Amino acid sequence: MTTTIPMTAAGHAALKEKLRQMKTVERPRVIQQLAEARSHGDLSENAEYDAAREKQGFLESQIADLEGRLARAQVIDTSKLSGDKVVFGATVTIEDDDTGQVQTWTIVGDDESSLEEKKIGISTPIARGLVGKKVGELVEIRTPRGVKEATIQKVEFR
Repeated sequence: MTTTIPMTAAGHAALKEKLRQMKTVERPRVIQQLAEARSHGDLSENAEYDAAREKQGFLESQIADLEGRLARAQVIDTSKLSGDKVVFGATVTIEDDDTGQVQTWTIVGDDESSLEEKKIGISTPIARGLVGKKVGELVEIRTPRGVKEATIQKVEFR
């Protein structure tokens, strides 16, 4: 069974661009490094050649991984979503019941998560605690520091 990978249109476009960069810029650069190292003679004791081959193997592995992720991508158009229930693509504002601290998070694909941009991956403990809940509901979020309780203040779709 092949599992789909949910992602936003922006996240899908970013992965496609990363793949394009790897194939059109990084791969030719590594091939050039291999050719240069090969031209230095005896390959059995050529550390430069070994390093270039290792780099090539790593890059090809990354390319295959990205291609697989893109093939399994389920692009979700968040602009067509609405409602007061937390789902993939929602921007959720919560208030910590202990501290009163208010935080806003957007639930995105795991490849798109960015703490700086307040985007959390769908498989994170915070997202798992929020999905399926509605405005006003008390949620329990399991964190490495224990279970936190928060109340959902707002659910938006941008």
